[in-house]
Amino acid sequence: MTDPETTGARMADPDTSGVRQVDVLVVGAGPAGLATAARLAAAGAGRVEIVDRETRAGGAPRHCAHGGYGTLLHPLTGPAYARLLVTATRQAGATVRTGVTALDWAGPLALHTLGAEGPGTVTARAVVLATGARERPRAARLVPGTRPAGVYTTGELQQAVHLYGQRIGTRAVVVGAEDVSYAAADTVRAAGATVVAMLTDLPGPQTTPARAADSRLRHGTPLLTGTTVAELLGRGRLSGVRVRHRDGRTAVLPCDTVVFTGDFVPEHELARRGGLVLDPGTRGPAVDGALRTSRPGVFAVGSVLHAVESAATAVRDGAHAAGAVLDHLATTDHPVATGRPSGADRADRADAVPLLVEPPLRWIAPNRVTPADRLPYVLRTATRLPRPVLRVTQNGRVLHRERLWMAALPNRTLRLPAGWTHRVDPGDGPVHVSVRP
Repeated sequence: MTDPETTGARMADPDTSGVRQVDVLVVGAGPAGLATAARLAAAGAGRVEIVDRETRAGGAPRHCAHGGYGTLLHPLTGPAYARLLVTATRQAGATVRTGVTALDWAGPLALHTLGAEGPGTVTARAVVLATGARERPRAARLVPGTRPAGVYTTGELQQAVHLYGQRIGTRAVVVGAEDVSYAAADTVRAAGATVVAMLTDLPGPQTTPARAADSRLRHGTPLLTGTTVAELLGRGRLSGVRVRHRDGRTAVLPCDTVVFTGDFVPEHELARRGGLVLDPGTRGPAVDGALRTSRPGVFAVGSVLHAVESAATAVRDGAHAAGAVLDHLATTDHPVATGRPSGADRADRADAVPLLVEPPLRWIAPNRVTPADRLPYVLRTATRLPRPVLRVTQNGRVLHRERLWMAALPNRTLRLPAGWTHRVDPGDGPVHVSVRP
């Protein structure tokens, strides 16, 4: 019996001409892309195809062996959740092609691809970008020192431990103190190693108090706040990490493994190469509440829009975008779209105005708004805010005001409902979101 996760390319129709025509092309087979494709295929959107450069579909949950997925009544581990999404997508009728990389645009709604069968081109009536996000590695963080073995990001660590069963060392330092950092610490322990310390340049952890206390009390892991990595030490294998505290003091933590966590950036290369407008805050494609990008017929979902949210948020994005894609297909008569907006699409885009955040807020997604939008917004703050008040205004008019019942923390999501969007005046300029004590 074959593994359904490894036969995606073989399940697709043979590519004899090098050019295929589909109704919807989804780039990325993580939770957001799979949810989009499943909903579209089940709704009769025509030929729906997903391409993903990985050899298995499912995205990051494939190597997140911890729980926290699924629902309260049906909790799942990451791999089980990924298998469920892949199975549901295939059963809905979508084609999943793994080991296929989308290289560049071949037209407004066409992409050049490269897979085991060679190069090809896929043209579509709609394209959905679900390319996800990645953690910045040590080099991108400009951490000086030697180049020893034993340096990981969270994704590299989880793949090494959970997918390939590799040994990682015996003593690890985890850089970061957000949810993903604590998940990385759990992976280190699952591999039989000790977490020497966790460190963050912020004044405190960016996770729930219960999770931070569990790490400190049950596992005895110290958290060094206001601390950064100054240098990596060692030849051949990492021997230690030199850290610098906020007051300028330095110290060396002996270890043979270091894990850089958090600091996510969207995988926006396709969006950038396609000339899509990028939001300066999220650094992903700018989208409205229907998750439409600046190019007609191109949509974006999941962590490429907001790096990085939960799998449940990514699935919600996918299901929501599917409705907008269906609306787009209904107004597209030609089998393969030209990328020109329909009359309805032009009207919706004319209604969209920028949605901007004011410091200390960092970004918001979606980041354009129309009066018809109903998708809740996610946003982040750069500093800790005890029970702040969120205010939404347009040209001095207050559209919404809401006090949060919990403290807002950096690297943790704030949510803003969309019940106020009908008050937006498309001709009255940008909408601003701010926070007050």
